[in-house]
Amino acid sequence: MVDILHSIDLQITQGSSCALVGPSGSGKSSLLMVMAGLEQATSGRVTVLGKDISAMSEAELAQFRRGRVGVVFQSFHLIPSMTALQNVATALELAGQPDPFERARAKLADLGLAHRSDHFPKQMSGGEQQRVALARALAPNPKLVFADEPTGNLDAANGASIVDSLFTLTQEQADTTLILVTHDNQLAQRCDRIIDLRDGKICESQGA
Repeated sequence: MVDILHSIDLQITQGSSCALVGPSGSGKSSLLMVMAGLEQATSGRVTVLGKDISAMSEAELAQFRRGRVGVVFQSFHLIPSMTALQNVATALELAGQPDPFERARAKLADLGLAHRSDHFPKQMSGGEQQRVALARALAPNPKLVFADEPTGNLDAANGASIVDSLFTLTQEQADTTLILVTHDNQLAQRCDRIIDLRDGKICESQGA
């Protein structure tokens, strides 16, 4: 077993935005995955929204994330057999929210994808697929949004559009915390706080 994270002691203020930066292999994505409850730490305690998720089972973690946590990945992770509308509505259905298709359609419209609602992922560009993934993450109005290199597979224009949408929509949702992994210094500077990781340790923290 390889230890990736070491002696991490980190608190993030609810409603703030935070960038995790550092060289490849520094532990940024691993730290994000642990905070999101998608990977479990071998020791220590992880408290999310006032709940200790450290000892939760996979089923308990999945239930905890529903409606509370939204995740945007570099590689989109859309369900290929579902349309854009169905991909977003499914997240709302799992969160137990009413009118999932109506709400999904509205969120897609917010991201300029009303005309793509009935298209499948393979019929859309990378930028459009990432906007669908963003709509899926944000539609349930989560209190926590995690984004792992959300612009990594996009060209500069599409990446800038995704970033603008990510910040605008999370700021519109009251008390939502945004935590993102990025190699882009300009993107990191848009956050309230920057956490610099090296060799699995926090070596510098800037901001609130």
